[in-house]
Amino acid sequence: MSKQTAIRLPDETHARLKALAARSGRTATFYIRQAIEEHLEAIEDLYAAEQALIEHRRSGERTLSLDELDAELALEN
Repeated sequence: MSKQTAIRLPDETHARLKALAARSGRTATFYIRQAIEEHLEAIEDLYAAEQALIEHRRSGERTLSLDELDAELALEN
C-alpha cells in the first residue's frame, strides 16, 4: 500500500524537477520518491546520532580524545 502526500517546493526546484521529468520521460513523482528513498536513511542516522550526543552530554559520562582512546586500547603505533 502507498500513501499520498503533498509538498511545497521553491519555484526553482520545481522548475528543475519538471525539466528533468520532461527530458527523461519519467514523472516528477518518480524523482521525488527516488530522492526521499535514497536520503531518508542518512537523515534518520543523523537524527539518531544527534540524539545520542544529547543523551551522552546529559549523562555526564567521560569523553575521550582519540589519543586517550588509542592509549586506553593500546592501539598506539
